[in-house]
Amino acid sequence: MIAINSAFPLYVVEDLEAQKRFYAEAFGFEAVFYDDTFYLHLINPANGIQLGFVKPNLPNQPEFLHPPATTQGAVITFEVANAAAAFEQAQTDALNVVFELKKESWNQTHFMVQDPAGLIIDIVEDANQPM
Repeated sequence: MIAINSAFPLYVVEDLEAQKRFYAEAFGFEAVFYDDTFYLHLINPANGIQLGFVKPNLPNQPEFLHPPATTQGAVITFEVANAAAAFEQAQTDALNVVFELKKESWNQTHFMVQDPAGLIIDIVEDANQPM
């Protein structure tokens, strides 16, 4: 077995500065490493959640990391205590809401926004999970 210390998704995106600004303003992330020529690493100081973003077509990267991340078939999920309140905040902040607030039959309430790279973020309140 391989012992894991932490985990975070890494997305290939064109505009690191737009990602840095969006995640800081919308969700409170802070850049712990940022070089606009190749990489951005974000951490949310409130909960330790991490995200990584890398520029496309870097010559030192394997070819499978050259194209930007697809926005189809991948979703970043952020669990919140109150999805309705988060939805109101998203509207106040003029985030790009791509899926309106909805209560699902499996007792989850959520909505989705899109980040500047086109990645979808599902903001979820799960009444089945203690917060």
